[in-house]
Amino acid sequence: MTARLDVLSRPESTDPARPRNRLLAVVLSLAAGLALAILWSFELVDHEIGDTVANNLLGHDAKQTAIVGTAAGLLFAFVSGLAGTFTACNIAMAAAVGPLTSAGAATSRGGRGVLRMLVRPTACLLAGMVAVSAVYGFVGVLIGDSLPQLSTDTAGGMPVRIIQSSVVFGVIGLALLYLGLASLGVLPDVFKNRPTARVVALGALIGGFLIGRPYPLFNKLFHYAADTHNPLYGSLAFVLQSLGNVTLVVVLFVLVTLLTRGRVVAWLAGSPRRAALVSGVLLIALGAFTVAYWDLRVPALFGHGWFPTMPYNA
Repeated sequence: MTARLDVLSRPESTDPARPRNRLLAVVLSLAAGLALAILWSFELVDHEIGDTVANNLLGHDAKQTAIVGTAAGLLFAFVSGLAGTFTACNIAMAAAVGPLTSAGAATSRGGRGVLRMLVRPTACLLAGMVAVSAVYGFVGVLIGDSLPQLSTDTAGGMPVRIIQSSVVFGVIGLALLYLGLASLGVLPDVFKNRPTARVVALGALIGGFLIGRPYPLFNKLFHYAADTHNPLYGSLAFVLQSLGNVTLVVVLFVLVTLLTRGRVVAWLAGSPRRAALVSGVLLIALGAFTVAYWDLRVPALFGHGWFPTMPYNA
């Protein structure tokens, strides 16, 4: 442990892709993730923001109005995904900004244009995400009400669907933490010199959000898809849900790249350390938030442990 801390705290590194002051970056990122978990208000993001966005886009009460018809269900899938962008079960997708930009930077080093910087990283992120969400939608409809995610049962005073959420997001949070620590050179990096593969893996994790999502609008969509008994429909609906989830991040990435004519990406491409630092900090902070929120704060709400809260979110 002493040797590891010594390596972390060294200000210089012979590896040009390994950021300086990694210990400080790790500590600050973990602290930011924990602080976000403490300050988070699900009432604000789920109801004030999520429900308002969905109601306005659909033109009716998204929770109370029944889904009628295939087309309405698919529209509901995308809109509810977009509305759930900032929920605790999706906010970690913001960690994709760093790896997306790093992948774009790697592309730019090949002398390719701005369009290439945008298309390849975005396509890779969506490929990983769509693969997982499509498979889960297909399997989820086949299994139906046997899934804890669709159950109304409780265990130990805690809804079993929330238990599934805690397990799934705990695993995803740990995966994000690993990717972040690996980006900073703290842990072995299986994606070293393979930024595109890192983006695909991150896309798969984002697709995996659906496996644990307790968001009421998604729960409504899942029940409707299961009632159709059509796994292909479930697959398409879940893909649209995931696409809605990442729309804002993809749009942000595209706008930043286009408005700066690729200068931000080129700035990162000019320093592998800088690119690794941006990716690492975002991944660690949001990974820490995901673990702290879903495995500490949420169980505490049902009497399992304790987690600090604020007066407005207790």
